Amino acid sequence: MSILDKFSLRNQVIVITGGTGILGKSFVAALAEAQAKVCIIGRNQDKIDERIALVKSLGAEAMGVVADVMNEESMQQAKETILNTWGTIDGLVNAAGGNIPGATIADEQSIFDNKIQDTIRAIELNLYGTIIPTMVLGEVIAKKGKGSIINISSLAASRPLTRVLGYTVAKHAIDGFTKWMSTELALRYGDQLRVNAIAPGVFLTDQNRTLLTQPDGSYSDRAQKFINGTPFRRLGDPSELSGTLVYLLSDASAFVTGETIFVDGGFNSWCGV
Repeated sequence: MSILDKFSLRNQVIVITGGTGILGKSFVAALAEAQAKVCIIGRNQDKIDERIALVKSLGAEAMGVVADVMNEESMQQAKETILNTWGTIDGLVNAAGGNIPGATIADEQSIFDNKIQDTIRAIELNLYGTIIPTMVLGEVIAKKGKGSIINISSLAASRPLTRVLGYTVAKHAIDGFTKWMSTELALRYGDQLRVNAIAPGVFLTDQNRTLLTQPDGSYSDRAQKFINGTPFRRLGDPSELSGTLVYLLSDASAFVTGETIFVDGGFNSWCGV
């Protein structure tokens, strides 16, 4: 197999949760360009239809399933729909997640003003919203004996970020879950099963826009701090995650498992001096 063939996802069935989000859109486009069969899972049919149209415009096959990553029964139903349509699952991208406004502490607030229930919801969304799809859809991959699962970590798991307690706790847990699942799958089901995580740097999305920009569109002080702490001196573009995603899903990363790959312009590496 040539090196180019190793990077190919042609005709592989890749399921992506959270595919209707901002980063999810970039992931969906990358999978389509790699000629995968893309299954988009989300909660909004209209947004799913938009992503299906995007995939088809790039010359790949697509299907969508309205399902809730926080509900095991919903994920079981999604699994049956996928298997009835395409017969298998080769890869899973757990892109559902994000922060919850009530779980973010404003600068002028005490940390004890943090809304506990919203913080718990942020933890549940990011952690359980990864574990449940992995346990349900990942079983297909495990029994097949070959495939790749990608989780979404964060800078917050390595360099704790102020103001976002629930998100930080959840992403630490994602890193632990990634290592645990990668170990168990390999030991129990063989050396062609891989679980890794991508830790994006700071990308401007609808979910963090109020944190990173002013009403006039200029960067907030917080965004400027991120930029100042990044050797590349800029925020990331979602499309810059695509290469890492395809690499980790493809045979090009056949001996890579249990890892968290940072795509952050050097933020995590730099000490500031």
